[in-house]
Amino acid sequence: MPLVAAGRVLAAAPAPQPGADPLDSSRWDDMRRAFLADAPVVFDDRIAVTAPFSAEDPLNVPVAIDATALGAVREVLVFADFNPIVKALRVEPLAAPAAFGLRLKLQQSSPVRAAARTADGTWHLGGAWVRTSGGGCTLPSLGSGSAEWQQRLNEVGARLWPGVGHGDRLRLRIVHPMDTGLAPGIPAFHIETLEIADGAGRVLVRAEAFEPVSENPVFSFDLPAGIGTAGPLRIRGRDNNGNLIDAEVRP
Repeated sequence: MPLVAAGRVLAAAPAPQPGADPLDSSRWDDMRRAFLADAPVVFDDRIAVTAPFSAEDPLNVPVAIDATALGAVREVLVFADFNPIVKALRVEPLAAPAAFGLRLKLQQSSPVRAAARTADGTWHLGGAWVRTSGGGCTLPSLGSGSAEWQQRLNEVGARLWPGVGHGDRLRLRIVHPMDTGLAPGIPAFHIETLEIADGAGRVLVRAEAFEPVSENPVFSFDLPAGIGTAGPLRIRGRDNNGNLIDAEVRP
């Protein structure tokens, strides 16, 4: 909306341009329009994205994100430019450091990016190119061909490591096929939401997962130091079929 000052109409200043994409991706402009819209965007070395230069297994590509150097971060979005389903994970570090890890599927070689939104509304971009043979998003999950996962669906294995990362580090694995819906005859079936709360019920991290997260997903989250001394951590979530995730983690 135009601003009026001393009888003059002042146009709102345009959002600053981020400059040339350091990963030189032909899809960067599409990514910005789809996810970041007209918000200010900067390519920023303070958000670290660690991923293999060459991934041997396109179904399980490890990625670690550390945006703690930015200070207070409202949310972090992880996406891969050339995946058929681009978004992989959205994380809100509500009361925890903005540092986490995941494994994702890649359909082909692609930039993997993390966009962190700070309190002023600016998106800070980091990323890395990952080379791979591809096919990770269109292959059926191993679980889709096994009856065992039906008995173990959403089973959680987790452990808390004190004094690791930016405080304490929680690592968890959830039994779930994480089907993308792109394999013939297999509908999309994936975890949608995940929350980690402390012993008092305070939500530390909230995450929204999408189809490109790997089967039987493995996540790590840095949490405040000493968090396990206040009682067991609680992990809750659900998948897109309404199946619930509910587990406790004791130090």
